[in-house]
Amino acid sequence: MFPSLFLSFHILILPLFPQPDFLPRASAAGGKWDVLLSNIGVSAMHIQLLNNDRVVIFDRTDFGSSNISLPAGKCRNDPNDTYSTVDCTAHSVEYDVVSNTVRPLTVQTDTWCSSGAVAPDGSLVQTGGYNDGDHAVRTFRPCNDSSCDWQEINPGLIKRRWYATNHILPDGKQIIIGGRRQFGFEFYPKTSPADYKSYNLSFLVQTYDPLIENNLYPFVFLNTDGNLFIFANNRAILFNYSNRVVVKTYPIIPGGDPRSYPSSGSAVLLPLKNNSGAEVLVCGGAPKDSYVNATNGIFLPALDTCGRIRINDPNPQWVVETMPGPRVMGDMVLLPNGNVLIINGARSGTAGWEYGRDPVLSPVIYRPDKSIWSRFEVQNSSTTPRMYHSTAVLLRDGRVLVGGNNPHAYYNFTGVLFPTDLTLEAFSPSYLDSKFASSRPVIVTPVSPSVIGYGQELTIGFAVASGRIIGSLVKVTMVAPSFTTHSFSMNQRLLVLSGGNVTTSFDNTTYQIRVITPGSGILAPSGYYLLFVVYQEIPSEGIWVQIK
Repeated sequence: MFPSLFLSFHILILPLFPQPDFLPRASAAGGKWDVLLSNIGVSAMHIQLLNNDRVVIFDRTDFGSSNISLPAGKCRNDPNDTYSTVDCTAHSVEYDVVSNTVRPLTVQTDTWCSSGAVAPDGSLVQTGGYNDGDHAVRTFRPCNDSSCDWQEINPGLIKRRWYATNHILPDGKQIIIGGRRQFGFEFYPKTSPADYKSYNLSFLVQTYDPLIENNLYPFVFLNTDGNLFIFANNRAILFNYSNRVVVKTYPIIPGGDPRSYPSSGSAVLLPLKNNSGAEVLVCGGAPKDSYVNATNGIFLPALDTCGRIRINDPNPQWVVETMPGPRVMGDMVLLPNGNVLIINGARSGTAGWEYGRDPVLSPVIYRPDKSIWSRFEVQNSSTTPRMYHSTAVLLRDGRVLVGGNNPHAYYNFTGVLFPTDLTLEAFSPSYLDSKFASSRPVIVTPVSPSVIGYGQELTIGFAVASGRIIGSLVKVTMVAPSFTTHSFSMNQRLLVLSGGNVTTSFDNTTYQIRVITPGSGILAPSGYYLLFVVYQEIPSEGIWVQIK
């Protein structure tokens, strides 16, 4: 039996807590957009937040010259490149969240439509791509100066991995699943003879649509029993990767339309809490015929439904919900308070060059704990289309970093319906509104970064400016930063920690909450997480913790 996810979550409301006259709420529709940089030099096709509050962003090497140069005298020399064998511009940058600046990075082989995950030591391990990059492994170890850059192992993979999905496993390894015309999986790093093999996965054959595929970038989540939930096309399995056995086969999602690339819906593992089981939410996508129609200039409406399923139920069934509007190529971001932000995308068409139409400019908040008829809430609109090759990722301060949009084979800034976009924006959910400042927790202890162990009691000290709280409205969350590309955030995971009670200091200015850390690497694979204290759905700024 695997360790249970959490203890029951009880908070003692002490008599010495003054009761507030009112309870401010962060549930009003809103949110705010800010342009951070007008030109980061590359299109944000792939994006990963690292534990030094810097974000690695990259696109592909054969787009042509980018808008940011490599350091003086430095060029990429690649005789296999399909566009330019000598290129003195960068195709990857490091964005510093604190200083709001970028610096160019050097990536050698083609990263187009690749995948990745952060290793337990905090390094980004990035795999596959196109052309001379399809067998490559690239690593980026974060640093606090400008000394770090990409390192490459080529070949580092057994099979060509293009449009594959990576997931961190409880032992710290990555499993790399699928890819274009690849119907199996392999592991990295390769530390044993068994790692130097690729293993068949017939499920990827069964979900393959000839000429369209519709099973690329499969949605993969580590379940609380140690197996993998794998969704591709319009169906899912629970897979024991160690024994290579399908443990459970789930029903086809109602309607039967595909949700993975190029039909490009998105998916999240909903917050894990209180032994309530694991649930997956899959939203948006495009009808099966959308891709073929788009190649002929016909852009079908995207799907406007979400499917939600409790994956550990004895007889799991999809529950279908309707979004405020259709969306394909959207991104789904787990917010620190457990809500889901659905952002970016188009109302019609599909993924692929010039195949999307009608950009969706308004994000949507999905509140999984609300009643089924009141979970969606439309937010304020951006003015920038973010469709094919766009991304979104949560930052430590609670904002969501948004970039990308390059639905062309090359950088095209004029003469096209949707020009290449090199801007970087931040969406601030309504919980960051100034009217909630007095209710926003501030973590005092532990400091960031801190190391924590499994199944231990952790005491978190925090302050709230209002000086008065209701203990039962406090929770602590841990969020695993994700590798995001092509409408899916790999390794995205949020845990609501259980605990004992909230206590206050003698002067009623600071509080403590005691929580229990996750019990094993099955629940929280070792590595870096953002830890937040949340009061009335209003999160603190996060701190970095490394669990091991």
